[in-house]
Amino acid sequence: MRPLLVLLHRWFGLFIAAFLIIAGLTGAIISWDHELDEWLNPHLFESQSVGEPMPIMELVARVEAADPRVRASFFPLQAEPGHNLEIWVDAKVNPDTGRRYELDYDHAFVDPVTGEIVGKRLWGQISLHPEHLMSFLYKLHFSLHLPEWNGTNRWGIWLMGIAALVWLFDTVIAMVLTLPRKRRTASSKPWLQRWKPAWKVRRGAGAYKLNFDLHRAVGLWVFGLLLMLAFTSFSLNLYREVFYPIMSTVSETTPGPFETRTPTALHEPVEPQLGWPELLAKARSEAEARGWAEPIGDGFYSDNFAVYGARFYYPGEDHDSGGMKVKSLYYDGVSGELIGDEVPWSGTAADVFNQLQFPLHSGRIAGLPGRIIISLMGIAVAMLSFTGIVIWWKKRKARVATKLKRFHNHLLSSSH
Repeated sequence: MRPLLVLLHRWFGLFIAAFLIIAGLTGAIISWDHELDEWLNPHLFESQSVGEPMPIMELVARVEAADPRVRASFFPLQAEPGHNLEIWVDAKVNPDTGRRYELDYDHAFVDPVTGEIVGKRLWGQISLHPEHLMSFLYKLHFSLHLPEWNGTNRWGIWLMGIAALVWLFDTVIAMVLTLPRKRRTASSKPWLQRWKPAWKVRRGAGAYKLNFDLHRAVGLWVFGLLLMLAFTSFSLNLYREVFYPIMSTVSETTPGPFETRTPTALHEPVEPQLGWPELLAKARSEAEARGWAEPIGDGFYSDNFAVYGARFYYPGEDHDSGGMKVKSLYYDGVSGELIGDEVPWSGTAADVFNQLQFPLHSGRIAGLPGRIIISLMGIAVAMLSFTGIVIWWKKRKARVATKLKRFHNHLLSSSH
């Protein structure tokens, strides 16, 4: 059994090594994406104007009027003090091509006092420019920036989800391989005592042994966190395709519109038939009827699902909610009917477990200490992958050398 596990660990590890090095290093950085983005780009985020801010819907209308090719897809209902308003947009369909317009931006920054569009950028653009760096790393982390093909842009997301699933199994295999082999001699040390060296890093034992000990010992010490990261990576990337369907078969779930609806093709968005003022009025009325005290924090429209959303929170709570989603209402983009809701920490046990996937993966569920731990884990994941490659390469060189030596000896013996 052990030789099979060794073989699986070797090839599973080699398959996922590059994915994990990328995901680990980028994950260590994007734990602080919001803070770093603002620090790198004060000209986009910080408003220099003083005065009474304009109505949000007027600012949204200005962005749409400035470019008839776009439709507002997400915006907060109030700007943070001293900050520009961020308005996200989706490309409409070009009637001449039947495909969405090709835009060089999907994110506009608007001065809330003057209404001036002070900046634009394309989220996730492949660029190391400060304006794009954090979103580039964020998208690289979960999708590898694989391009659209055959009507979908989710190939990278699926690939990273498959790699995460392999990682989950490989993490368990790696732990099993650290366990000491059974010995039946009377002089054998107790089992736990024989396992103890696997948890240690030897000093002064040479570069190869140090590399091996780091790979084995660090993997053991952070085993639980590795399992959690692997599992949540899989659940987030393959949520609709695999994770949620499986959860629904093993436990009671409360599906929302994003679980029950099949999205249209990327270039076949559904035009909304409900205006923002009417949608927001509906949402406010429904929230009051439910006794929700929070104001509407932001609104969004998902045009491939034909779903409007209104999220309720006090200013700043979307960043400080421990990574959990906030109270939300969902409406059909065509009929305007209420089609679902979401309240954090509520629903069945499976619902809460589903809600916990991102808070656990990002570490935000534990606040600042959790984010620090996830950053350190990102470095650890990259290190474990790199040391694993070194171990494989060294052993491969040794195997090749042994085979060459045997072949050479065979030739010598044959010549005699």
